[in-house]
Amino acid sequence: MNNSGNYKYLGRINSPQELKKLDESELDILCAEIRSKLIETVSENGGHLASNLGTVELTVALHRSFSAPDDTIVWDVGHQAYTHKLLTGRYESFDTLRQEGGISGFVRPDESVYDSFYEGHAGTSVSQAAGVAAVNRIKGNSNYAVAVIGDGSFGNGMVYEAMNVAGSGKDRLIIILNDNEMSIDENVGSMAKQLARIRAKPEYYRFKANTEKALNRIPLIGRYLSAFLFKIKSNLKSIIYKSSYFEDMGFRYIGPIDGHDIPALTGAMDSAKMVNGPVLLHINTIKGKGYDFAENSPEIYHGVSHFDIEKGAGNGGGDNYSSHFCKALSEFAAKDKRICAVTAAMSIGTGLQEFFKEFPERSFDVGIAEEHAVTFCSGLAKSGMIPVFAVYSTFMQRCVDQLIHDGALQRQKIIIAVDRAGFVGDDGETHQGLLDIPLTQCIPGAVIYSPSTYDGLSRCLYRALYKDEGLVVIRYPRGSQPDDSGFSPNGEDYDILGDEDADTALVTFGKLFFEADRARQILSAAGIKLKIVKLLRIKPVNPEVYALFSDAKRVFFFEEGEMTGGIGEKFGLALYESGFKGKYRHIGVPDEFVSHAGVDRLLEKYGLDAKSMAEMIENE
Repeated sequence: MNNSGNYKYLGRINSPQELKKLDESELDILCAEIRSKLIETVSENGGHLASNLGTVELTVALHRSFSAPDDTIVWDVGHQAYTHKLLTGRYESFDTLRQEGGISGFVRPDESVYDSFYEGHAGTSVSQAAGVAAVNRIKGNSNYAVAVIGDGSFGNGMVYEAMNVAGSGKDRLIIILNDNEMSIDENVGSMAKQLARIRAKPEYYRFKANTEKALNRIPLIGRYLSAFLFKIKSNLKSIIYKSSYFEDMGFRYIGPIDGHDIPALTGAMDSAKMVNGPVLLHINTIKGKGYDFAENSPEIYHGVSHFDIEKGAGNGGGDNYSSHFCKALSEFAAKDKRICAVTAAMSIGTGLQEFFKEFPERSFDVGIAEEHAVTFCSGLAKSGMIPVFAVYSTFMQRCVDQLIHDGALQRQKIIIAVDRAGFVGDDGETHQGLLDIPLTQCIPGAVIYSPSTYDGLSRCLYRALYKDEGLVVIRYPRGSQPDDSGFSPNGEDYDILGDEDADTALVTFGKLFFEADRARQILSAAGIKLKIVKLLRIKPVNPEVYALFSDAKRVFFFEEGEMTGGIGEKFGLALYESGFKGKYRHIGVPDEFVSHAGVDRLLEKYGLDAKSMAEMIENE
C-alpha cells in the first residue's frame, strides 16, 4: 500500500484534462493509488468505503470519455464520488474529508464546479440529468447529461417516472447503471455475451447508422425494408436477452460491461455518445474492490467510522437507541402476532436485522422506496396488522404526503420509528435529522414522542402499540444513551427535575435532556436555581405542562431541530395563550441547513450544549 507522499500519478492530477493526458498503460497504477488513498483517508475520518472502492475505474473512464463540467455528471446519492473528488482538484484537501471546514462526504456544488447537484438521497439523478439534457436540447448544444446510479437506488420509483418521460424523446441523456449486486438478471449464453461486446463498440454504431442511411435511400421500399430489419433485430434481441425492458421504455441498452475494465468502459461510453437519444449503459462492479475486508463484507464497509487498516472495521454493534428499539419491538412481537416491521433498505442501520431473523414472515424490506413503505403500511394496518416503519429522519422527509394521505387521513394505526433524529454529524446537510418535527407536527391527529432514555423508548413504543390511535411517530437519536446522569425520567408525558419553586425554567426533550441536566448542575454550583421540564410526548403537549410556569419569570426552550415549525415555536404560543407574562426564549437551529461537523461541535455551535445553556441562563 502506498504512502500518501509516494503517489506517482494521483498527486499530479488536478482536473480531468490532466487525467486524459495519461497513457492507458498508466491507468492501472493510478487506480491502485486511488484505492490506497481512499482506504487511508476513510480509515482515519470514517465515511463510505465499499461503494467508493467499487467505482474507481468507472470514475476514471467517465472523466476520460466525457468533458465535465460542460458534460454534466450527476451522482445518485453521491456517496460513491470520492474518486471523482480526487480527480477534480481536491486531492490536496482530501485528508479533510467529512471534517468540520473540510470537504464533504457527498457532492456539493459550492465545493466544486464539477459537482452538479447536492446529493444525499437515492433516486434523484435520472430526473436531474433529464432536466439538464432537455435544456441542452433547447439551447442547441451538444453536451451530454450523465446519471450514475446504483442498482439499489434503481428500485426507487422516481427513477421510473423520469425514464418514462425521458425515454420518449431524443435528448442526450445517458444513464450508467452501476450493478454491484447482480440484482438485474444476467443475459443468457455466450451469444448474448458476444453481442454485448459488439454493441459496446463505437464501430457497431457507425455501421448501424450507415446501413440505415443506405437503406432509406432505396426508392419506394427503403423505409419499409429498414423498419422490417429493425423489427427482426428487436425480436431476436428479445429472444437472446431475458428482458428488453429498458428498450421498451425508449432507452438504447448497452451492456453488461465489466466495470473494472477501463478500455471497455470508455469504449462503451463513447458508443453511448453516438446514439441519437437516451441510453442506458449497464456495468457490473465489485463493491469494496481492492480491499479484502470490504469485498467480503460490503454491508459493514458501506459506511464506517475510524478503523485499523490491517485489522479491519468492527460490525458496529453495541448498545444504542436503534438496538434497544429493535429489542423492545421484538419482545412485543413475540407476544403479538399483529406486529410487523418495515424498512426501506435500512434493516441494519435501523437495528432491525435481528427482528428480521426472528420474524421473517412479518418483516418487509421494500428497498429504497420510503413513499411505498408508508402506503404499504396503510394496507397492512387496514388488514389488521400493526406496522412499524423504521426510517432515518432524513429519509422520512421523502414520504410526507403518504404520512398525511395514506396514514393520518385514513386513520390507520401506523407507527413511524424515526431513527437518527437530531444532529447526525459528519454526513452533513443531506443527512441531519432536523426536519421531522416541522414536517409531522402539522399533521392532524398525529402523536409524536421523543424519549431520552432506552427505557423511555420502550414505554413510548408500548403506548404507540396499545394506547394511541392513528399515526404515531417515535423519534430517537443516533448513538448511545449517556450514562452520567443520576436521573431516570419516568413520567407519563413529562418529567420535572431540579428546584420546582425556581423562577427560571428550562424546557427540552429527547437526548438534549442530558445536556440540560448538566447545565442545571453547572448553575447549581453557581448558586442559581433551575427547574427542568422534560417533555416525553411532544405532540400533543399535555395541557398540565403550561400550568407549571405560572410563577416563572423566565422560560428557555432548547430544541435540537429547526426552530421554524418546531415544538418550541408552538410551545411559546401556547404558553402565551395560557397567560404567561414572563420572558420566553426559544433556542435551536435557525433557518438554515447544517453542514458537516461532529455532533458535540454542532451542539456547541448552536448553543445547545450544557455550557452554552448555563451561560445563556446565567447571563440573560
